[in-house]
Amino acid sequence: MSEGLTVIFGGSFHPLHIGHLAILRALCERNEVDRVLLVVSPKNPLKDSISAESATERLEAAREAVARHPELAGKVEVCDIEFRLGPPNYTIRTLDALAENTDLRLAVGGDQLADFRRWKDYARILLEYGLLVYPREGFDSLALRNDLLRENPAYRITLIDAPLFNISSTALREGLISRPEDYLM
Repeated sequence: MSEGLTVIFGGSFHPLHIGHLAILRALCERNEVDRVLLVVSPKNPLKDSISAESATERLEAAREAVARHPELAGKVEVCDIEFRLGPPNYTIRTLDALAENTDLRLAVGGDQLADFRRWKDYARILLEYGLLVYPREGFDSLALRNDLLRENPAYRITLIDAPLFNISSTALREGLISRPEDYLM
């Protein structure tokens, strides 16, 4: 018997911040979503700035952050699947490993949609799993979606409403935000 819709929200999460929390809440509020797997990636193959050495710390920090938010209980689970799959941490491998008896969607930001053709087996992701795309400042998600749909109208790309936060983990790590503790999840 198949479960309901599971959304994969993956990333380095170095660190998790209030923007991530807003996205998690928005995903949880969607009626069709039964659960959200917060997949901490040990090493993103498209990013050199995050070290795999910090992976275990980031995974534990994600567990602690989710535990601090009781409104996420029962719907959001921190998932270490990419630690068990080993490198390279391609999203398609993660989705395939989690797909048995589960309807999966991948949650990504408009910034990731802009670069989605660089992802390994991106067309398979779009056809077999589909995306839920949340807004990111400076990215026209509708135009990006329409561009991909011109390539293949069968691609499954849904734009979702979520609060727009002009914050990034990179800005927090690099000290570009005053009082970063105010933005942590």
